[in-house]
Amino acid sequence: MTKKKIIQPSIKIYVRKVIRIMLAIPVFLLVCAFMVGDILLAFSPGKPHPFLDENGSPLAGGISEKIFININGVEQGMFIKSKDLSHPVLLYLHGGMPDYFLTQNYPTGLDDYFTVIWWEQRGSGISYSSTIPSETMTLEQMISDTLEVTNYLRNRFGKEKIYLMGHSGGTFIGIQAAAKAPELYYAYIGVAQMTYQLKSERLAYEYMLKVFKENGNDEMVRKLKASPVTMTGGTPDAYLKIRDTAMHSLGIGTTHDMHSVITGIFLPSLMCKDYTLKEKVNMWLGKSHSGVSVLWNEMLSTNLTTQVTELEIPVYFFEGIYDYTVSYTLAKDYFETLQAPIKGFYTFEQSAHSPIFEEPDKVRQIILEDVLVR
Repeated sequence: MTKKKIIQPSIKIYVRKVIRIMLAIPVFLLVCAFMVGDILLAFSPGKPHPFLDENGSPLAGGISEKIFININGVEQGMFIKSKDLSHPVLLYLHGGMPDYFLTQNYPTGLDDYFTVIWWEQRGSGISYSSTIPSETMTLEQMISDTLEVTNYLRNRFGKEKIYLMGHSGGTFIGIQAAAKAPELYYAYIGVAQMTYQLKSERLAYEYMLKVFKENGNDEMVRKLKASPVTMTGGTPDAYLKIRDTAMHSLGIGTTHDMHSVITGIFLPSLMCKDYTLKEKVNMWLGKSHSGVSVLWNEMLSTNLTTQVTELEIPVYFFEGIYDYTVSYTLAKDYFETLQAPIKGFYTFEQSAHSPIFEEPDKVRQIILEDVLVR
């Protein structure tokens, strides 16, 4: 009887402790959620910081703004950055998702010699809206939007022509826009220029499978073998789910030194103060619903080497030697056959998919010595 009286209270005490812990967990998680929310709000004022002079005052003649304008019936946003508005205008076309936020960790310095327009295209980033009709997410519409934005910039800044720079998926749209309306542009710059993306994906698949085998990464080898990329079967969904993670782990993704999508892209996008919290959420909502993303299958099946064989303006390709997201080798082959009055192909020895972020000093040298002097 004595033993029973001792054990019973002990069980009751234990049960009460478990209950208290179980009740405390939701409270703890709720507190953590509020703390994270407060931190994100603190990092989300949503207004670009102005360029400052040596006295800490806004730089005279410069601009740092976020604006929204109506482009072909859809409100679209852009960041405009320049230290001197007398400089030529550069329109930047992003790829699968906007990457303006990367400039906080990878400053490009482009705003030293251009008025740079970081336009977030139809359905992407600050241009995301669930009300945009899906039937407007076409190549023709994206090219039309590009030309419309170009004309807005020409009128606003009083320029006869501007420069056009595409990156990754943005090159698919950019080079076709430049071919359609060369009279609007001084030159076209392709950064990680697309060519025939299905072939590029196959080359990337073969490379990753080879390296993972050499590294003894049996799990990744198994996943890749289970979802092979072929020239007839395309890119299986299972492959696309592991593609970015696999590429970044090997240094052939966004940048050569970026080995995690979470720490390299997701977290920096949340920490960029130029976006509101809602805009940051929309950035990720738009990743799979934007015009650029919707065009993925068309990008895969289109061979630009036969689609665009000539440009009437100077053309420059900036290519990272480690880039397998968009094949360096295929871009170089395309450059050799592409006809243009002036051409320049530049290899970036320390870069993967984003030379303008990875080697900005070399980009600056090329821009000042080659592009702007023509």
